[in-house]
Amino acid sequence: MLFGRFLPPVAPILHGEKLYLRAPDLNNYEAWATLRAISREHLQPWEPSWAEDSLTREGYRRRLAWFERLRRQEHGEAYFIHLRRNDALLGGITLSNIRRGASQCGELGYWIGKPYAGQGHMTAALAVMLGHCFEVLKLHRVEAACLPENTPSRQLLDRAGFRSEGVLREYLKIDGVWRDHQLYARLASDPVSVSA
Repeated sequence: MLFGRFLPPVAPILHGEKLYLRAPDLNNYEAWATLRAISREHLQPWEPSWAEDSLTREGYRRRLAWFERLRRQEHGEAYFIHLRRNDALLGGITLSNIRRGASQCGELGYWIGKPYAGQGHMTAALAVMLGHCFEVLKLHRVEAACLPENTPSRQLLDRAGFRSEGVLREYLKIDGVWRDHQLYARLASDPVSVSA
């Protein structure tokens, strides 16, 4: 096991100019549940179906346990995105399916609450996360996938220097239907195009 070589024993706080990324904990439940609830219509077209108990405290605890298991097994890291000026919770960003060996690759997923969409927060958060992926975790490649009609997500990935690599057929089940996704990737050697 590579523990300690790539991942510190405690998830670091990742700092940007106007926001920071911090691992979620039980204290975030109320803010998270409220933000997800008011953002439901904004998020559901792009996400797997929400479980009936997805916004309950128990559902949140299961999510935290999954995040911790990802980290402990060195398969990923999860962060909530917060504004520096008032600590407001804006959304989340997760690196999962970290593959070491010859691959040195991981997959990004992200969401932003409806009140904060379209304000550049996710662009800044993605810049912070990519810095962590390439400089700290020493990944060679970071992938992200989105529905072809998710224009804001595609524009975000373009701004962040990701390149479109094709279509993943029936990649994820979204709202009960297997949907094609556009695959994007960014290499550590690609030019930096966004700032935190």
